[in-house]
Amino acid sequence: MSIIGLHHIGFTVPDMDQAIEFFRDVFGAVTVMECGSVDVDDDFMARHLGVPKGVKIADQRVIQVGRGGSLELFEYAGVAGEQHLKHNGEVGAMHIAFEVDDAFAVADRMRAAGVDLLEGPTLIEGGPMDNLVWLYLRAPWGQYLEIVSAKGPLGYEADGGPALWTPSAGA
Repeated sequence: MSIIGLHHIGFTVPDMDQAIEFFRDVFGAVTVMECGSVDVDDDFMARHLGVPKGVKIADQRVIQVGRGGSLELFEYAGVAGEQHLKHNGEVGAMHIAFEVDDAFAVADRMRAAGVDLLEGPTLIEGGPMDNLVWLYLRAPWGQYLEIVSAKGPLGYEADGGPALWTPSAGA
């Protein structure tokens, strides 16, 4: 058995149209597949997707942002109660990082467009991530995302570690 690599990242959004618009406008995403709703019974949903009775896929789409794995977006219907994203310190919290050519310039463009940016960008100087520039941001529904760029080889790579795969290195 051989593992080839990361294929896609799937996650749930509260409003598919909002998510598609955000990824398209901010990251230049292209929708590559639209599945729409999925019409299967509750037993299938529980056995195959681990969701409770009455929860259905209202919309499913796959988008591509530059090179690398795709993002598979789901919007569910029938979920009871108020939904909250986990903060980054909680088990199961996650973020998705996008490589950009210049995190400082992209941050300026995002800031001007009204994207919710946290503090930064931050250049790491020293240690295993030496030369990495990073910045967290939030999608309109609160999902944490990140942009990264590098000012040269990362510190651990310069010390002889294996090269980290990135979309630019995989080109």
